Parts: sequence; structure tokens; C-alpha cells
Amino acid sequence: MADWATNLAWAQSEASSDRSKARLPHCLAVASMDDEVLIVLEDVDASGYSQRKSSVSWGEIESCLEWLAIFHASFMGVQPQDLWDVGTYWHLHTRPQELHLLADKNLKKAAAQIDATLNNCSYKTLVHGDAKLGNFCFSPEGRVAGLDFQYVGGGCGMKDVAYFIGSCLSESECEELEGEILDTYFGYLQLHLDAPNAHLETEWRSLYHVAWADFHRFLKGWSPGHWKINNYSERITKAVIKNL
Repeated sequence: MADWATNLAWAQSEASSDRSKARLPHCLAVASMDDEVLIVLEDVDASGYSQRKSSVSWGEIESCLEWLAIFHASFMGVQPQDLWDVGTYWHLHTRPQELHLLADKNLKKAAAQIDATLNNCSYKTLVHGDAKLGNFCFSPEGRVAGLDFQYVGGGCGMKDVAYFIGSCLSESECEELEGEILDTYFGYLQLHLDAPNAHLETEWRSLYHVAWADFHRFLKGWSPGHWKINNYSERITKAVIKNL
């Protein structure tokens, strides 16, 4: 499936519906001619979400975690239709080259089991798939809208949470704030689910480090010198491998 096809399917179905309670650009029109497709989306700048952030306060992180929780709650149990069966751009089956280049032998050996652990979770939703800080738009009042749904698909919500946190916090902050991050996210998730679900929370909390290790596997194969490869990620990944 091409990225444009995912964007088109998303725009024609979910972006033009009211299913998502998380703020995203509304699809205004779709037109096709020959091999070209035109998708017209709402200008979220004009709708009050004109600010972009390269660094964020805790309050702004909380707003993004709330957006993710609402998004995941909105699509809990929904099967991806004309979207990626497995959301995110780094999942194992899309990255054979990076796996081949991965020099960490223990992580390379464990990669398939890490991937299977995430994909075989009992509770699944639609994940954004590229929930980095750069894909969030902020209003002056601190509200948040999400952009860029070319990698949306099925999966565990922890993939979005781990990826987002890694995009905006330092190594020490990721470690120091881990408990508060998860408590904040799950507080909002439980609030927006149709009914509170302790089993879902227990399962997904146990998968936060697994999701982190999964992205770490991609990074080490794709860009071994990347700034996100740090002691925190290495320790988490080694612990995940040990506990598989």
C-alpha cells in the first residue's frame, strides 16, 4: 500500500466522519483525475491551531498525551479498513533492510518476538503511526490537533506514546517522568473509553517498554549514530529481551 493510498482512505472515511473525538483536520473534498488524487483538508491554522513547537512544557506534553488517549479510545477495537494492517512506519515487516544492517546481535535475534508481542496484544486500536512533536499543532490556549495520517493502522497505543515521548524529551527526562507519563496517558484513556478497562491498562502498561525497544531496534539499524540511541533506551531494550 502506498502512503498516498493510506492518506486517501483515511480522508475518505475517518477524517470525514465524527468517529474521532481527537481534533484532526476535516476532509473537505476529494477529487481524482487520471493518476492524480487531490485531497482538500481543513486549514487547522485558520481554525485556531496555528502554533508549532520544537520544545514543550509538561502542560503541552500532557495535552498531546490527552490527544493520543482520546484518539486511541475513539478507535478502540476498530479494524483497519484500507489502512495499514499494522500502523507505524518502523514496524518490522516494513524494515527488512534496517534489520539486515542491525549490528546488535541480541536485538536482531529478538526483533521478531518483540514485533509479535506488540502485534498479538489483546487490545488494539488505530495508532497514528507518526506521532512525533512536529505532527501536533497547538492553539494559544493549549489545545492540540494532530496531522499527517499516512501511517495510521492497527496496533497497540503504546507505540504512539513511546514514539511521541522520544521525540520531545531528553534521555534523563524520559526516565524521570516515565511513571507520570503513563499515569497521565492512562488517566485520559480510561476517561474516554466507553467503560473503564483495567485489563487493557495492565496489558498496555506492560508493553510500553516493548514498544520503546521496537523503535530502538529500527533506529539502530537505520541510523546507528542517532541522538535518540542512549543509555535509557539500551537498558530498556536489554530488559525487554531478557524478559521475552
